[in-house]
Amino acid sequence: QVQLVESGGGLVQAGGSLRLSCAASRRTFSYYVIGWFRQAPGKEREFVAASSWSSSSTYYADSVKGRFAISRDSAKSTVELQMNSLKPDDTAVYYCAAKQNYYSDNVERWTIWGQGTRVTVSS
Repeated sequence: QVQLVESGGGLVQAGGSLRLSCAASRRTFSYYVIGWFRQAPGKEREFVAASSWSSSSTYYADSVKGRFAISRDSAKSTVELQMNSLKPDDTAVYYCAAKQNYYSDNVERWTIWGQGTRVTVSS
């Protein structure tokens, strides 16, 4: 049963922007911490950004601070990731994920995952 669905990936030139969206079930959106991870070919999956269920706290990897912004839309039960000033190193499959209780940057602590959406940044 699909609980998280990502969309918005695509091809963009360096310096451009993309906006990813993660559609969640009402229950997951309301009671789980939701975040974004990414995985480049041949690399381990890494944390990108996360938001608490109340949106009172946000977290970002050092590599994306100042360029990416995470937000929640309660009306649509979606979590968005606005990505600006994209670099070729941002190329990866981006995954939406959720976990109980509180934020963690440890990938293994997140138990609910979407199918991923591919982002390709050309030079």
